[in-house]
Amino acid sequence: MTEMPSSAPAVSAALAAELAAIAATVAETAGRRIAQLRDAGVDVAATKSSATDVVTAADREAERLVAALIREARPDDGILGEEGASDSGTTGITWVVDPIDGTVNYLYDLPIFSVSIAATVSDPTAFADGRRAVAGAVCAPRSGELFVASAGGGATRNGVPIRVSAQQELGLALVGTGFGYTSERRAEQAEVVARVLPRVRDIRRLGSAAYDLCMVASGRLDAYYERGLQPWDYAAAALIAREAGAELRGVDERTPPGEPLLLAAPPAIAGALHDTVSARR
Repeated sequence: MTEMPSSAPAVSAALAAELAAIAATVAETAGRRIAQLRDAGVDVAATKSSATDVVTAADREAERLVAALIREARPDDGILGEEGASDSGTTGITWVVDPIDGTVNYLYDLPIFSVSIAATVSDPTAFADGRRAVAGAVCAPRSGELFVASAGGGATRNGVPIRVSAQQELGLALVGTGFGYTSERRAEQAEVVARVLPRVRDIRRLGSAAYDLCMVASGRLDAYYERGLQPWDYAAAALIAREAGAELRGVDERTPPGEPLLLAAPPAIAGALHDTVSARR
C-alpha cells in the first residue's frame, strides 16, 4: 500500500479546485476509453475475493491510462489504484483511483459503472483508511454524467450544483446499498437488509458504490450504506456527497466512515438510518 506522509500538506481552495479540474479531465478521458473497450468486448483477466469478484482487462488498461495522465499533470504526487498502481510521491497528495467501479455491471454491459478519481491527503480522523479527499470526480460514461467536488467548493453534476434530498422521514426514504462477493459477507449484509427494508420506502442495489454516493449527492437516492468498502470505492464520491450536504457516518462514534461501514444521508435521517443499520439482533 502507498505510504502516507506523517503530516498532510496545506491545500488551499485554489489548489483543491485545480486538483478537481484534473480529476474531472482524467475521469472523463478514462470513461470514454472504458466505454470503447466495453463496446469491443470484455475479457476477464482475474478474480479477487471470490470467483464472482472479477477484474477485466479493461480495468487494468484504464488504470494504466489514469496513472499516466495523473503523472503527466502532477508528476510528484502519489497514486493508489485498485488494480495495483502504487507510488508514494513526495508532495503529500495521493490520487486514489478506481478505474471501473461496478465491474460486474461492466461485464454484463449494464450501464451503471463509473471511473472514480480522488486527490487525498493524510488525515487519520477523516476516514478509516486514514485519508481525506480534497478533490474528486466520478464519471459515469453510459449515462453521460460527470460529478465533481472540491473541499469547500461544493459539488456539481455536469457543471450544475447538486444537493442531497430534503427527506425528513426514514420511512419515506429510498435507500441504496451494496453487497460483497464472499458468502460470509453477503450473509451478514442480508441480515442488515432484513432490518432496514421494513423501515424505509424501498432499497436499491445499483452495483457501483461511487455512483450510489453520487446519487445521494444529487438527491436521487435519499441515503446509502454499505459494509466492506475500500478507499477507491468511496474516496471521490464521499467528498461529492459531503459537499452536497450529506452526513457521513462510520460504524460508531469512534470509527470514521469506511471499513467496516460507510453511511451517507441527509442529516435529518442519518441518525435513524444508522441506528437501524447498526442494531443488534
